[in-house]
Amino acid sequence: MLQMFRNLTRSKLGVGLTLAFLLLMAIAFASADVANTGVFGGIAGGDRVASVGGNRIDSAELVDNANSALEQERQQNPTITMPAFIAQGGLTQVLDQLLRRTALAVFGADQGLRISDRLVDSELLQIPAFRGADGQFDTNLFRATLAQRRLSETAVRQDIASGLIARQLLSPLAISPVMPASFGPRYAALLRERREGAIALIPSEAYAPASGPNDAQLQAFYRANAGSFIRPERRVLRYVTFGADALGTVPAPTDAQIAQRFQRDAAQYAASEQRRLTQLIVPTQAAAQAIVTEVRGGISLAASAQGKGLRTAAIGPVTQSQLSTQASAAVASAAFGTAQGALANPARGPLGWYVLQVDAVERTPARTLAQVRTEIAATLAQEARSAAIAGLGARVQDQLEDGATLAEVATSLKGTVATTRPVTAEGAVYGATSDERVPAELTRVLPAAFEMEEGNAQVAELVPGEQFIAYDVAEITRSATAPLAEIRDEVAGLWRRDQGAAAARAAAGRVQQRIAGGSTLAAALTAENKGLAAPRPVNLTRDQLAGQQQVPRPLALFFSMAKGTVKVLEEQGDSGWYVIQLNNVTAPQIAQTDPVVIQALQQLGTATGEEYAAQFIAAVQAEVGVERNEEAIAAVRTQLTGGQ
Repeated sequence: MLQMFRNLTRSKLGVGLTLAFLLLMAIAFASADVANTGVFGGIAGGDRVASVGGNRIDSAELVDNANSALEQERQQNPTITMPAFIAQGGLTQVLDQLLRRTALAVFGADQGLRISDRLVDSELLQIPAFRGADGQFDTNLFRATLAQRRLSETAVRQDIASGLIARQLLSPLAISPVMPASFGPRYAALLRERREGAIALIPSEAYAPASGPNDAQLQAFYRANAGSFIRPERRVLRYVTFGADALGTVPAPTDAQIAQRFQRDAAQYAASEQRRLTQLIVPTQAAAQAIVTEVRGGISLAASAQGKGLRTAAIGPVTQSQLSTQASAAVASAAFGTAQGALANPARGPLGWYVLQVDAVERTPARTLAQVRTEIAATLAQEARSAAIAGLGARVQDQLEDGATLAEVATSLKGTVATTRPVTAEGAVYGATSDERVPAELTRVLPAAFEMEEGNAQVAELVPGEQFIAYDVAEITRSATAPLAEIRDEVAGLWRRDQGAAAARAAAGRVQQRIAGGSTLAAALTAENKGLAAPRPVNLTRDQLAGQQQVPRPLALFFSMAKGTVKVLEEQGDSGWYVIQLNNVTAPQIAQTDPVVIQALQQLGTATGEEYAAQFIAAVQAEVGVERNEEAIAAVRTQLTGGQ
């Protein structure tokens, strides 16, 4: 819903402004760090990739957007590379969004829309990334965050202002459409219509050549589909884990240490008292006193409360100091000055007047040093062990910073360095025939390992206070298109599948022609002489279709076709082509009072709002004027992909 609006208002600085109707949600600094643009940079910032209403969009701005979009995509697909992202149309989408957003900002300014500094301030105050530990806007954190991402405050403010202009222009379009009631029954009937027909699959495999390609065909296919042969970045990691087993003997706590801890925690070992209470809160002292009188007259506190439309609550076990903090000193004093089973006198607290009944008194006698000596000794021993392990981690970090190798560190720990096979950022072992993954101890440090350079060892905590890992990167193989010599058989197989898909497409066309000439779908398939499977009959209502968790693409097309037509649809992955025949459509009569009519009108209103917005944006772009510099765009694409 309204995905288009969310895309339009995405920040061009990597500071994501998300529009959901009238609410500007946040700026997603964590999801896109434009400080990384140097990885794919190198294009002159003055190269104009487009102009919108006389405003230049430079190549550097497009690069920033592309890097930002790639980082966001990596939140879902960690191994995706820039070449793969662009091959999937990512750069085109980024540029389209940038042009639409800029056009809206230019149009809004031309119409006199202005965003005040105070309004921008109010949006900044809502952004969680700029809030300190107290939950309030932190100016120092704000400036530090911008500095970390190499953004100026002026640029961020301008970006927020552009997003607010887009919101003002698009929000009325999203919420205004109301469809005539007469549309409801006709559209609702579509929701319950029944469709009958058949679907057949013509597999590419049935038409794929048994041999080939020759060298020229193979080379041409490899070059044309280079984006399909990009291999993910993989790394060889070395690591050693260590913990308590590397400590040796930790000295036992002394008598003096035990006595000192006993003195420090004297309150913990002193006599204590906790109480369980039944609580009722009323607004006035008179009401509280009336309830006390009733209860002391023989009725239960719960019954008295129920008779007045109130409900009691169980409290505790709680100490007097805890109750004083939760309610008030007066309430705590009343509760702890009353005998078990009795009702305390009413006392005032922050929510009104408290009526408390003492249900139970739990007293704990004081404990002597002799009684708790073993307990304290165990606590001190565990603390000493944890401190020693933490110190061990710090010592290993110091060794690495002083130039020690991972092997030398492992020797000092009496451990052994383990080395992985090449692994991807997702933790999969590259080239493995099964679902082999990195050892469990590496899972936690894998993201950091894919940000490191070779030879820069680090230390991380695996189990807090228990186990550490020291690791480095022994080898990095960057993401790139695999050499043809390494994947010749794979490319040849894909070429044959591609040829089969093309032949299957031609066969689907022939089947269509035969049906148009009066043949049945089954007979038209048989005429291919390929042993194709018989068509599968389809008899479904739209309600049944909607009940499926994931609608197959052929069925989605089947329910969008006109009665008596035949369509073809490509199966994903060049696996073949579907021939889809719709023979009959029947729709029931729907009364105006049927609940489905209201649902239909709501859906129509939403769809109409999105259509209004799309048409409005197209009109805005035509009004302000959008001009693309295809040569500069191609240069950005080449630079971002490294010529792949």
